[in-house]
Amino acid sequence: MSRSRRTIPEELLLLALDPTTGTTAQPQSLDLGLAGAQLVELALAGRIAPDGDRIAVVLPRPTGDPTLDSALELLRRRGSPVRAVNWIGGPRLGLRQTYLTHLERCGMVHAVENQMCGVLPTTRYQATETAVSRQIRARLDTAIRTGTPPDARTAALAALAHAVGLGKHLYPGNEGRSSRSRLRDLIRHDPMGGLVAHAVMDVQNGVAGQQRRAAASARGRKQAHTTAPAPIGSAQPVPDQSRRRGVARTMVRTSVSSH
Repeated sequence: MSRSRRTIPEELLLLALDPTTGTTAQPQSLDLGLAGAQLVELALAGRIAPDGDRIAVVLPRPTGDPTLDSALELLRRRGSPVRAVNWIGGPRLGLRQTYLTHLERCGMVHAVENQMCGVLPTTRYQATETAVSRQIRARLDTAIRTGTPPDARTAALAALAHAVGLGKHLYPGNEGRSSRSRLRDLIRHDPMGGLVAHAVMDVQNGVAGQQRRAAASARGRKQAHTTAPAPIGSAQPVPDQSRRRGVARTMVRTSVSSH
């Protein structure tokens, strides 16, 4: 694969990199987006193709990119088409760091070692080739501003940027609302990018739904515990006032019987 241009995972990561803080925006969803971006890049390279909501390997030949080839080999080992949402939602430990390290080797970013609270070591990344980042951003801006259908690579990048929530990072505030809306609309211009972007959003919604259901279940258990009836046969507490009335009635009946 030619290295004259950056791959979509690399472009997505550069878009997410905050030049001020040296951290990445939307870190959790970004990991999902990088896994999806690999699928789009492999599709553009002719190695995989969509099959409904699944991904099928059509050419298992390596691309020359080690990270992409690792993903391609994992897909090949599945033996049958895999659902995009299952692939993207699978474990991707260290994928973001793998791409950050790769960009550092390429001279695109520079690692800055630091400490959090003076104790915990942290690493931040500053972009060194800012011209490349500006060019990537300019492609999105042009597609949003002109409204003309972009090329498949730019459309897929826009779809993934929207899916991982980078819209508010790239186009913040009320003034960026229309740009965020147009960014979302670009999803329809690339079928593979749209498939993957929707899969990324489905994974996020599924995780959020599970969390909501778990919280609701915990609240239900707590409520049931606090309102549970006493076991059958157990002694029931009798209010003092009722007890006194019962004693008084007993004394009256005893008095009447004696007469």
